[in-house]
Amino acid sequence: MKKRYQDRIELLQGTLDLLILQTLRWGPRHGYGISEAIRAHSGDTLQVDTGSLYPALHRLERQSWIAAEWKTSENNQRVRVYRLTAAGRKQLHSERSRWALLCDAMAGVLEPAKKAGEA
Repeated sequence: MKKRYQDRIELLQGTLDLLILQTLRWGPRHGYGISEAIRAHSGDTLQVDTGSLYPALHRLERQSWIAAEWKTSENNQRVRVYRLTAAGRKQLHSERSRWALLCDAMAGVLEPAKKAGEA
């Protein structure tokens, strides 16, 4: 189990925002559900701690990219459920485009021979 923990990747702030927006694109979720979806869809590689998740959720809410409301969960607890807004969908599209550019740029640095061969 220790090895698995060591393989987890710390997330940069902008990356976390992108992952939260993408997760909410699949439907409304409470904070723990967002964290679990990111963990599950990353094959247990990406772990979002509550100390990072909730400040990011509040920041995204202030920017009107997500909206939240209090609901009662299946086990009768009050939870804050977050959903993607129209502005959030636009931001997600923009962030995904920037992510693609970053991936291309990284590939150019990490594997310059491949990029040169494409030209």
